[in-house]
Amino acid sequence: MPQPLATRAPAKINLTLHVLGRRADGYHELESLVAFAGTGDDLRLESGAGLGLQASGPTASFAGSGADNLVLKAARLLADRVEGLQLGIFHLTKRLPVAAGIGGGSSDAAAALRLLARLNGLPLSHPALREAARLTGADVPVCLEPSARMMRGAGEELGPPVNLPRLFAVLVNPRVPVETPAVFKALGLQPGQALARGSHPAIERSTLVDRLLAARNDLELPALHIQPLIGDALGLLRRTRGCRLARMSGSGATVFGLYDDCEAAAAAAKAVGRARPDWWVKATSLR
Repeated sequence: MPQPLATRAPAKINLTLHVLGRRADGYHELESLVAFAGTGDDLRLESGAGLGLQASGPTASFAGSGADNLVLKAARLLADRVEGLQLGIFHLTKRLPVAAGIGGGSSDAAAALRLLARLNGLPLSHPALREAARLTGADVPVCLEPSARMMRGAGEELGPPVNLPRLFAVLVNPRVPVETPAVFKALGLQPGQALARGSHPAIERSTLVDRLLAARNDLELPALHIQPLIGDALGLLRRTRGCRLARMSGSGATVFGLYDDCEAAAAAAKAVGRARPDWWVKATSLR
């Protein structure tokens, strides 16, 4: 019996997220430096007839099923584009919070596409694979090959991998879902309207944190209006010893803090966990 294929679906962290404006087609024009965490979900694929999904883990009950689950959506979209595609049963171990701004569902979908590509001998550059990723969701293309890079447009324009130094981080989610469409709606941009708040700083490895401090997440303020607990989480991180930067990822509600070393990050995670034991808190690294 063949061994199942397996891969990690890492959390996606928007170190920066500039909204340049809203396009005439209604989509928002973005510019974001994305990195990936050492923590994430796990996905296995057992090849066989048909297509299915079994989910387990702490947040499995929130992952959705059937047409709502992005793993199955991505697989079906690829099967529609590749005749005779071998499929099978996916086994998802779900650890990441959902509707959290860290691309959990998108990373799961991208992991599914990677496993199907491996099973069927397809390169990740295959047009059908790229098209299936794009149609599954805006964050799926950047998660397909999870390396730090700039993401532009509505997520469809990907820059080359960026060689970031290892960043020691704490991820905090107050266990409240924040829906992305609601945050963009609260931003209040009309189709064709630009948002002039300064250009994205150039990314330099030697002064990365300083460069990040000069950037921002334009969705943070509207998300705070929708869910004030995001502000509480940011405040807790900023009060931890050694926090260089605290910012929201994506459309929230997950926030991250950056530290100089793993010991400082671990101590900060413990401090936040003691203050809010009901929250999801994880010390990790970003690359």
